[in-house]
Amino acid sequence: MVRHQRSARKGIMIMALYEHVFLARQDLAHAQVEALAATATQIIVQHGGTISKTEIWPLRTLAYKIQKNRKAHYVLLNFEAPGQVVAELERQIQINEDVLRYMTIRIDALEDGPSVLMRRNEKLKISKEQRELREIREASMTDESALDLETIDSE
Repeated sequence: MVRHQRSARKGIMIMALYEHVFLARQDLAHAQVEALAATATQIIVQHGGTISKTEIWPLRTLAYKIQKNRKAHYVLLNFEAPGQVVAELERQIQINEDVLRYMTIRIDALEDGPSVLMRRNEKLKISKEQRELREIREASMTDESALDLETIDSE
């Protein structure tokens, strides 16, 4: 990964790595949340930034109410851009009524692969599927043993 170090005196912008997370209202449809993410992406790209990762997390319960909302959709963006892009992105986010909270932090390196929450969700999904398979196997085994008992009783 190349990080651009350029002089601001020459009129060239210094590109930094950022992680931006915002919370969208719970009553929004998934398509509306995707539209919000697309709008944020468009702002970053129009002002000379590049997006490396966009994640839309499922509806999650908040630790406390925010503007009468108990749940929210989370959106994570990892990008590389000059500082002015962050200022413009946050200005646009503040205007939008659908966004409850946002946070942008400068990071040293971008995380490869899915975020911790997405990895956890995948692990939970896999374990749930494994449980369901195990229950199906156990149910079929009990059905077979019941059939065996019936055949023994009939003899």
